[in-house]
Amino acid sequence: MRFFLDIAYFLTAVAVSPILVYRVVRYGRYRRGWGQRLGKVSRKDPRKRCIWLQAVSMGEVNAAKTLVAEIERQFGDCEIVISTTTDTGYAQADKVFGGKWQVFYFPFDVSWIIRRAFDRVRPAVCLLMELEVWPNFIFTAHERRIPVVVVNGRISDRSFSRYRRIKHITRAFFSKIDRVLAQTEQYAGRFRELGCPAERVLVTSSLKYDTAQVADRVEGAEALAEQLNLGGKKLWVAGGTGNDEEKIVLDVYKSLVQEPAFSDFRLAVVPRKPERFEEVAQLIEQMGFPLVRYSRLKGTASRASDNSRAVILGDTMGDLRKFYSLAEIILVGRSLVPMGGSDMMEAAALGKCTLFGPHAFNFRQTVEVLLQGRGAIEVRDGADLLATMRKCLSDPAYAKTVARAGQEIIRQNQGATARTMEVLRTLLRGTQDNDAE
Repeated sequence: MRFFLDIAYFLTAVAVSPILVYRVVRYGRYRRGWGQRLGKVSRKDPRKRCIWLQAVSMGEVNAAKTLVAEIERQFGDCEIVISTTTDTGYAQADKVFGGKWQVFYFPFDVSWIIRRAFDRVRPAVCLLMELEVWPNFIFTAHERRIPVVVVNGRISDRSFSRYRRIKHITRAFFSKIDRVLAQTEQYAGRFRELGCPAERVLVTSSLKYDTAQVADRVEGAEALAEQLNLGGKKLWVAGGTGNDEEKIVLDVYKSLVQEPAFSDFRLAVVPRKPERFEEVAQLIEQMGFPLVRYSRLKGTASRASDNSRAVILGDTMGDLRKFYSLAEIILVGRSLVPMGGSDMMEAAALGKCTLFGPHAFNFRQTVEVLLQGRGAIEVRDGADLLATMRKCLSDPAYAKTVARAGQEIIRQNQGATARTMEVLRTLLRGTQDNDAE
């Protein structure tokens, strides 16, 4: 099977290479870490037992924060290495963990590359965040009797539909996963259907509830408010937005600021991907709004002009939570368009009135819990978003009720880290016993 996998990977690489080259040239992506992607990875202290954590991108890296902190506390004799797939994931992992642990790009799932990586890392346990189930990786770990654990496991509707079409193939490697710690019973059922033995699949809830820091303010938010020159004005933040979504948001904002009752609030747009900052800046100006680019204020003593119609563009990385902290209302992006949504837990945990669109299918469990507890509001389209914004701005008590409910829901669902650590303690004890033999 490995031979055919390698052939399939080769043919796929040939097919996507023009797209890859375009992105390298046009956006500067995928320029780093090619040696690591070919398996030339390393550790800081090869004498220690090693826990290998793989997190695809920024969201998975952030979800792993409390887990890594607990591993450090309970297993001080172990080294942790963190691999990521995307450039944004690597940047975030290096920022959060790089000072203490080795961070590298995840090797291509080609058999000889994966074997080289395992020879260099020699992990005692492998932790795969959410759905990082790569066949050659699983086969290699299984051959070497290295436990593989899917942590914070979930399978989206789209991924599940694709996997079901090749279920006879997925069973070959899903059956070799040692533990699946799923976010919900629905996700657990999907892992079982795709080949994971039922006794190895547990429901632990989502780690993101634990990493979502329940707080009323965020460090640095006051300085941001001063630089943005908000002057007590209410702020609406559209965070993690995607293609075609900013146009919908700006149309709604244009309608609102023309009404005298809603003229005294500001809009901040924070696109999810940095390569879209210029595109969104041009759109804001094309629609006739004065533009405030936070990248030109950050780290300076400058302040934004006092223009109530100006739109703030959050064109920096790592500042979204500070923007959220200042917001009265938050629209969680990539949900008004069919892109799967962004994580809305962070917004709810900060006690903000949280809105999202109908396409948050990648976060179904969170959506269901928040809506059931009336801790967030789902809007159908631009017209519904406009009506909801009018309601929230004209009835602050209503918006605050939604915000308080969302924050309480986050509190009630925390605890996945502790349940995950129970499983890891058992597995690490087992690997220690094997080493002793």
